[in-house]
Amino acid sequence: MYEPEATRRAFDKEGFYKTGDIARQEGGLYYIEGRSAIDIIKSGGYKISALDVEAEVSSHPKVSEAIVVGIDDEEFGQRIAAAVVLHLASDTLTLADVREWLRSRLSNYKLPSMLRVVPELPKTPTFKVPKALIKKELFESGHPDVQTWSRSKRTAKL
Repeated sequence: MYEPEATRRAFDKEGFYKTGDIARQEGGLYYIEGRSAIDIIKSGGYKISALDVEAEVSSHPKVSEAIVVGIDDEEFGQRIAAAVVLHLASDTLTLADVREWLRSRLSNYKLPSMLRVVPELPKTPTFKVPKALIKKELFESGHPDVQTWSRSKRTAKL
């Protein structure tokens, strides 16, 4: 059913479709940083693009696929959490390994403080990973496989 009012609200005054994406301009180029609601993580006073962190986590030689979400946290506002699928099921990967790998690639405040290694990431029929579902099912469920970084001890707790 066509809804003219809903269609009108979906476009801005200049006729552009409102996607909800956050972008930044550098010179003549535009960089998409992600969806405003789920891809911008607010941690420790910083606004962090989950897509930037995902790209770097995905570059780890053992990682086949990665997704990054913000998990609510009393101290930091949100913690950066990464869920990864490994190339080889026989491989292992710890949060300490990931943080060490990323240390030369990202600022310290962008390093994940939670990690979950999973056999696969759920996908929608359009092959997108539903981040809200990942957040809830993989990190907010209290699952024992979530590795968490402890800042005071500088070690990963399993």
